[in-house]
Amino acid sequence: MTPAGCVPERIDRLIGLVSVNVSGAEYLGEHRGRPVRSGIAKRPVAAADLWLGRINLEGDDQADRGVHGGPDKAVYAYPSEHLAAWSDELGEELGPAAFGENLSTTGCTEDDVCIGDRWAWGDAVLEVCQPRWPCFKLALHRGRGDIGRRMKESGRTGWYLRVLQEGRVPVAGPVRVVERHPMGATVWAMHSAARPGEAPTEVVSALLCVEPLADEWKAALAERL
Repeated sequence: MTPAGCVPERIDRLIGLVSVNVSGAEYLGEHRGRPVRSGIAKRPVAAADLWLGRINLEGDDQADRGVHGGPDKAVYAYPSEHLAAWSDELGEELGPAAFGENLSTTGCTEDDVCIGDRWAWGDAVLEVCQPRWPCFKLALHRGRGDIGRRMKESGRTGWYLRVLQEGRVPVAGPVRVVERHPMGATVWAMHSAARPGEAPTEVVSALLCVEPLADEWKAALAERL
């Protein structure tokens, strides 16, 4: 059963990398009177290649792996195609790593990337496993209290990937889509299903059957039922 409008395309599709971005855990600002550290303020790297492990890219880190990072949030990808719209809406020029992404991509968006798709990047293999729903740290990073709401409402969320095979990865790319998941459940479909009232219960039930979906998103969808 295909629960969403993602028809598997040819494999070996290429995804371009505008930049690869990393950051250690650094002071970000104050939240409710307390200092906050985060790795969200990422910067493009100049190295020719990096090591990609199960948890993150070489040079990257997260301050609180209870809610950020970990195997199902090892790499965060965001489509550079969205930046022009964001720049217009926010009244500022945005570039790579504007939303704390590791991969600023070109050639794919939430409505054609599917949960369970597998990407080959250099020696590594990754698997798309969940959309991103931002926490307060994105608001601190961008200096806008409404940015999380705007991201959720727009559906321009980007997605996380888990690492199935570690290895060295070329910063210049490209990334190859080597396997399309047969369920055809797009990142957009998952995002919509988690929002109350936006998807019929039978669609939500079908999406819960997408085995590669991260456990925290399975729990969120189960709450919808």
